[in-house]
Formats: sequence, C-alpha cells, structure tokens
Amino acid sequence: MHRHFILFKPYGYLSQFIYELKRKKKLLGELHNFPEGTMAIGRLDEDSEGLLLLTTDGKVSEQIRSKKVDKEYYVQVDGIITQEAIEELQKGVEIGFEGGKYKTKPCSAFIVNEIPDFGPRAKKIRDERHGPTSWASITVNEGKFRQVRKMTAAVGFPTLRLVRVRIGNVYLQNLKAGEVLEVDQFDN
Repeated sequence: MHRHFILFKPYGYLSQFIYELKRKKKLLGELHNFPEGTMAIGRLDEDSEGLLLLTTDGKVSEQIRSKKVDKEYYVQVDGIITQEAIEELQKGVEIGFEGGKYKTKPCSAFIVNEIPDFGPRAKKIRDERHGPTSWASITVNEGKFRQVRKMTAAVGFPTLRLVRVRIGNVYLQNLKAGEVLEVDQFDN
C-alpha cells in the first residue's frame, strides 16, 4: 500500500533524503519518519519554502510531474510591486536559463494585499529600514531552475521570500513550516 504526504518544507532544507557531498545539509528525513522509498515530487530550492508532495508511488510522482500541473507561489518582493510589473509577468518575461535567454510562458499573477501568515522564516529576511516589501501570487505550469525568482527580478522586484502554496488542486492549507500531513491521495 503506497503512502502520500503533504509537507510544508521549511527554509534551509533540501528537497531530498540523501546528500552525497561533504557539507552538512538539512534533509527531509529530519522532519518526519517517512517510510522507506518515499520521494519528493518535484523540488523546492534550499531557500524556498512551502508545499512539497511526497509519495512512495513512482507512478503518482510521474503523473503529477508530466501533467504540467499549475504551481502557485506567494512571493515577497523588495519594494511595492506595481500593476505594470504584474502585467509583464502575466505576458511572460525574458530570463537567463542554461547560459541563454528564455521567455517564460504567460501565467497568472496578481498583487496579494493581505500579508500571508506563514509564520517567521528560519532566517530573518531583513527589516523595514531597508524599505518596504510587498507580496504577489504567481502561478506557473513550467518549472525552469529558479524561474519565479528570475521572473520577479526581471520586472525589477527581486524575491526576498518564496512560498509554494498550491500544486494542482492540493493546497498548503494551514500547515506550519516543518509540518507533515499524510493523505490518502493527491486531488489532481
């Protein structure tokens, strides 16, 4: 019987269970006693947070990755993001990718007026003396390396904090950083 988990990956953890290099890294196995053979479906960078799906079923992992499922991110950016910047993001922006240029596909993006309550991040972001920050939602169904961070930088609003809140029909819900929820299946 396969098992499936929803995790709020905290800042500073790798989206994996094994890390072969010398430097000590925080791994997913430190957060919960996952069964043998558990794998993360997709990844989040070490300095990104939020929704991560885990499963012991390789078929489920393959289905979710292959379907070009929407992934929604809440991003805290440096400065007060403008409607013009949001419209640029929606149309697609040019980012650097694998040594070349890549134009992102059109996506959904909007300004988030109410500051989300994700709790404090493990590493302090910076304080208000460095100027204001704001939040936006960006939903993409492609996943180039550090794409969302590169997109906000391309429109002049570098990402300070990035939290994935949704994959397909699966939401982060009210999980706190490091919490794990076992589910019967993923609603995709």
